[in-house]
Amino acid sequence: MKIKNFLAPLAFLLVLTSCSSVRVATDYDREANFDQYQSFAFYKPGIDKADVSDLDKKRILRAIEAEMTAKGFSKSENPDLLVSIFTKTKENVNIYQNNFGWGYGWGWSPWYWGNGYNTVSRTTEGTLYIDLIDAESMELVWQGMGTGALTMDMDDKIERINEMVQKIIERYPPDGEKK
Repeated sequence: MKIKNFLAPLAFLLVLTSCSSVRVATDYDREANFDQYQSFAFYKPGIDKADVSDLDKKRILRAIEAEMTAKGFSKSENPDLLVSIFTKTKENVNIYQNNFGWGYGWGWSPWYWGNGYNTVSRTTEGTLYIDLIDAESMELVWQGMGTGALTMDMDDKIERINEMVQKIIERYPPDGEKK
């Protein structure tokens, strides 16, 4: 009975956490004092290099601004942090081979009968890097990375960008909460 009481909440937790379609990782400078950062601005030279459409750049920057503001940061002309982005994409090809039916081993056989078929699906996976740079030293102090499937549908794309940025920024600062 005790095992059942333990396994039910564990199974629910696993299902709940597996629903997220974004995988996130972060890295940071362990010597940086994250308490000193109160304001931010976007680092245009870094953002201009991002390999994404101008419309998607605007969507990403709006989402970052909303998340940073929600964390208590203010956008400033004289910021403590500079925010830059970098993007990557890769195409995944998945092949499912179904060979149900009658047959004689592998390869060609005159005795083979069946309805075997292959299914090929392609998905594009995108990775968004958000870099936080100390404005005074111009050194990278924190980097968040989110990876997830991309879509061409505009409403889904906006939702996916907002979700990805939210999940990345929620990991800042490294200790979990801004002081």
